[in-house]
Amino acid sequence: MMKITDIKCFVLDMDGTFYLGDQLIDGALDFIKTLEKQNKEFVFLTNNSSKNKYAYQGKLKKMGLEIDPERVLTSGEATAIYLKNKKPEAKVFLLGTPLLEEEFTNAGFKLVKGRECNPDFVVLGFDTTLTYEKLWIACDFIRDGVEYIATHPDYNCPIENSKYMPDAGAMIDFIYASTNKRPYVVGKPNKQIIDVLCDKYGFSKSEVAIVGDRLYTDIKTGMNSDIASVLVYSGETSPEQYSKSDIKATFVYPSIKELNEDLINKDGGNYE
Repeated sequence: MMKITDIKCFVLDMDGTFYLGDQLIDGALDFIKTLEKQNKEFVFLTNNSSKNKYAYQGKLKKMGLEIDPERVLTSGEATAIYLKNKKPEAKVFLLGTPLLEEEFTNAGFKLVKGRECNPDFVVLGFDTTLTYEKLWIACDFIRDGVEYIATHPDYNCPIENSKYMPDAGAMIDFIYASTNKRPYVVGKPNKQIIDVLCDKYGFSKSEVAIVGDRLYTDIKTGMNSDIASVLVYSGETSPEQYSKSDIKATFVYPSIKELNEDLINKDGGNYE
């Protein structure tokens, strides 16, 4: 039976797992120190495609953790990598923020706009600059059969004061209502984002575990990708909710603090 100490790379969700809002969760920095002492790796994985890895690097630095930006993988970068493997330098009609546009431009894609551009792909991200015109043009291309990709399926993005912003999933449903078509989704909980991650960082799936607080994204990713998963109760999911769910993790801890203690003790105890 797998022990937590068998894991060589921890794939870390961010909000609710490593920090809450702008505050690190107790034990988060100690966890990173333990990984470094034990020669284990970590990668932060986020579905939020409105920002890039440099934005998250800056956020973590403000909270006291300095990392190489390559330790962050967003669903936006994962989508760019996925499409680059399919068709390098393709023409993309992108619904995304300037940071996502920069991600795709740096990956060698030609971003096109307007109704006469004949794109190879329509890509939908978490576009906080979305306009009706963008949606209208995207719907026309999708109806005409242009391949349609979305970075992630989250309906809402949590923000301060327990409020939410409509996320990419809400935009997916808008487009579906008009076109009756749904995209291929790269981000959590789909296996493609783990395939991209393992290929980029050189890990086999047997060496990787995803750590997160959401059953339907983080833990479901583990199930869909055939990798180990670690549920923490520091964010969205409560023990009561978990007991009633069909989605099950490989390991369960109250928070990253107890996960760290288990690694230090080297007994890997809390597996399901």
